[in-house]
Amino acid sequence: MLVVDSIRAAHGAIEVLHGISLRVHAGEIVTLIGANGAGKTTTLTCISGLHKPKAGKIAFEGKDLLPLPAHQIVTCGIAHCPEGRRVFPRLSVAENLALGAYIRDDKDGIRQDLDKIYGLFPDAVNGLHRLELFEVLLQLGLERSAAHGNLQGRER
Repeated sequence: MLVVDSIRAAHGAIEVLHGISLRVHAGEIVTLIGANGAGKTTTLTCISGLHKPKAGKIAFEGKDLLPLPAHQIVTCGIAHCPEGRRVFPRLSVAENLALGAYIRDDKDGIRQDLDKIYGLFPDAVNGLHRLELFEVLLQLGLERSAAHGNLQGRER
């Protein structure tokens, strides 16, 4: 369970979160809805460790996330995916997918997830064969190639 308890956060001298609290149980889907500037992104960046709140508590499965840097929070299974065009547009599709799997070591699970991606976006890699993409994910130094294609609007 994710527990956010009374977090307060600011951008400079301006406080933008005034005691946000929420709980998300396993299997639940929760949305944050609000006007521009309401604090949705700040709430999410506090949870993922990209923005440190001034006060409050954030815990996942009983573990306090506040002292952890963002790269350690990722290993707990929480990550912040940039919105819109703030993904890595200069990376190939394969490289962007590799970033999503970089902390994983379950090759069968990665292969299954890639199959799901191909089902959702069959033209996302512009003809790159699944096995080729899987091999790219396993390489240490990812080579950029025009054959990998670039992310298009709907694939971002």
